[in-house]
Amino acid sequence: MTDEDLHRHLIDQQGSRRGLNTPVLVIELDALTRNIAAMAAFGHAHGLNLRPHSKTHKSPDIARLQIEAGALGVCCAKIGEAEAMAENGVTRGLHITSPVVSAPAIERLVALSARTDGLMCVVDHPANVAAIAASARAAGEVVTLLIDVDPGMHRTGVASAHAAVAVFEAIEAEDSLRYLGVQFYCGSHQHIESFAEREAAMIDRGGYLRTVIDALTQAGGAPGIVTGGGTGTHRIDAALGLFTELQVGSYVFMDSQYLACDLTGEGTDSPFETSLMIDTRVVSANTPGLVTVDGGFKAFSTDADPPVVLAGAPAGTQYRFMGDEHGALILPPGETLALADIVTLAAPHCDPTVNLYDTYHLVQGDTLRALWPVAGRGRSR
Repeated sequence: MTDEDLHRHLIDQQGSRRGLNTPVLVIELDALTRNIAAMAAFGHAHGLNLRPHSKTHKSPDIARLQIEAGALGVCCAKIGEAEAMAENGVTRGLHITSPVVSAPAIERLVALSARTDGLMCVVDHPANVAAIAASARAAGEVVTLLIDVDPGMHRTGVASAHAAVAVFEAIEAEDSLRYLGVQFYCGSHQHIESFAEREAAMIDRGGYLRTVIDALTQAGGAPGIVTGGGTGTHRIDAALGLFTELQVGSYVFMDSQYLACDLTGEGTDSPFETSLMIDTRVVSANTPGLVTVDGGFKAFSTDADPPVVLAGAPAGTQYRFMGDEHGALILPPGETLALADIVTLAAPHCDPTVNLYDTYHLVQGDTLRALWPVAGRGRSR
């Protein structure tokens, strides 16, 4: 049975959250709405456009909320995610942040560009430029490209200012392509916990980005768009004065990795709240000081620290993975939980955790309000 089959009848029934089958992916709607509004206000106050990254939520419904709050569109990590957005009515301002290089994927890119408004994609090599140009020319389309600049991660992006100019010149030589600017995403900097250390690292990277922009400008390719940044660096990104738009993503949910970071540099709480969580249930309670819940490796990402208990268990309770289907809650001395008790846990890393589920369950307090599909789940090609 689907989540719709299981839970549609619970919508708007007081206390219906307790009736959800677990483990279940939950969004607190009011917190989500406040997070979206807070980042939109930040962008407006600093004269920055937002093109939030949908790889975090993979949800056309959340994308629409972000666009209604003023976002230009959304970023997508892969063409499959962009197709999922377009199939569900989000067709304006899509940006694919990873290179699209295989022949079948390039054909899809050109087709998607034709049926959407303002689609952009990154490139980092002249050979990729030539392949996209040929496919676009054959289809009678013009595809808009940004140059991906490697910030030092060596994942994707041109490796030097000279290489950026070479890619720009390759784009300019093709009538079927349009150059618009550059992308500069410092992914490895987002989770540096100390604001001062994160700021120093970004100032250094910003200096390098300036050299790339200067080289492109001298070659006649002054970028109209400089896109990048993230939730962890958004305040620093704004202060650098280089970006025209931010690709912030995780601010909508605030997983444990981001909650561990000082996002303000002022010793104050994060401006964003935890809105994403997983409800689990106690399924065994036969060992003193330990109970088993029904969420394990299949319910949470495993690339970060174990899930943190948010509600439903005594303070000091710790979670430990116990296999695919189960987790252990280590209780403080003298504490206990009963069978079927609900325990709410935080997502360790929101993006891959979300990818484990088909549906968001939107709640207000203890009441289910809506079911939203994770439309981009598994669309990684």
